[in-house]
Amino acid sequence: MTTKLYQQDVYLRRWDAKLTSVTSRDDSSQLDLILDRTAFFPEGGGQSCDRGTIGPWKVIDVQEQGEQIIHTVETGEGAGIPSEGEEYPCAIDWPRRFDNMQRHCGEHILSGIFYARCGGVNRGFHMGEEYMTIDISLEDDPTDADTPRPEQIDMALALECERRANQVIWADEKVTVFRFDERDEVKDMPLRKALAFDEDISIVCVGSPENASDCVACCGTHPSSAGQVGLIKIYKVENYKGMFRIYFEAGQRALADYDHKHELLSDLAAGHSCSVDDLPGKIRGLEEKISSTKDELYHLKKALIRTECAGLDQALAAGEDPAVVWTLEDLSLDDAFEMAKAYMGKSPRLILLYAKKNTSFILVSDGSVKCGSLVREYASFYGGKGGGNDVSARAIFTVEENAMLFADLIQKHLR
Repeated sequence: MTTKLYQQDVYLRRWDAKLTSVTSRDDSSQLDLILDRTAFFPEGGGQSCDRGTIGPWKVIDVQEQGEQIIHTVETGEGAGIPSEGEEYPCAIDWPRRFDNMQRHCGEHILSGIFYARCGGVNRGFHMGEEYMTIDISLEDDPTDADTPRPEQIDMALALECERRANQVIWADEKVTVFRFDERDEVKDMPLRKALAFDEDISIVCVGSPENASDCVACCGTHPSSAGQVGLIKIYKVENYKGMFRIYFEAGQRALADYDHKHELLSDLAAGHSCSVDDLPGKIRGLEEKISSTKDELYHLKKALIRTECAGLDQALAAGEDPAVVWTLEDLSLDDAFEMAKAYMGKSPRLILLYAKKNTSFILVSDGSVKCGSLVREYASFYGGKGGGNDVSARAIFTVEENAMLFADLIQKHLR
């Protein structure tokens, strides 16, 4: 049985412990160690495990198995193999531990507020690298007096709950862990969620049991007061399997997110020679200008296509060559395809519209000349690729010389 020091003092960072078991993993670079006592928190309750060192060995994973805590370590170069029965100095990665404490306690506070304000039960919790999520199910009546249960959680309601959660932090409410041996001993605690087990119960209470901001069973590590959480920030709300998934962050991560976004906004504002407050109006003005430019470009392209069609019609009327190559200097391959629609299924002669910008052809006919077959049969001779059907096809090349050789071959073939 491993003595769980993290249950006695979550602020303990260094201690000495006796090694009671050493087991080698399949990967010889890793060992599983069991100590007589440990402050390393094992993964559980939605919280990742602690990391740190045992002697010279780096702890990379911690798991609970029954009454024992298994510490997986990397042997490392020159570290050797630890000896059973020996005492070793241990140290946890404190920034990682405190980050977990801030985030986990932030989740408790926010979940408690959603329960009080909305009757929302937390049915899922995840601590990811980029953000945390809670899945709130609206199924209980709110504990707040004269507050009806809402039909849904929108961003406005979520931000109201965010403000109330931060008020708990600003009030620096006390965070207490109560430990009970049996379920019957917990009956007077104001739990927001029913117990899932019957013995060895840890209840985390934010505030006093008589006026709790949150009270729920939890095995994780938490700071001694809400003020140490620092900040809670909700990012977005989305519907999820009949519930409402809340994306948020807490503590130093929430501050880091603010710093990052503030820097982005400041850089954008500087790039547009305006203040951050004026940036939305500036962007709206640019979007309107871009939309107007796109509309103007669309009509100019339509006019250019009409002009090209008029020139092509004259070329078709002036000659009888079975294959006509028409070069488009300023139109893209997609524009060439739009132009080709006017001739698909109509021209008894093969038309090869050459989009010079893309070194590619659109082949068009009335179907008597099989466009797709010509591309499949001859384009590969010159490193081209493409395909299509009887009345239209694309032939795409990377070198203009090869594209011209392909067109010349098609003309000779049809002659």
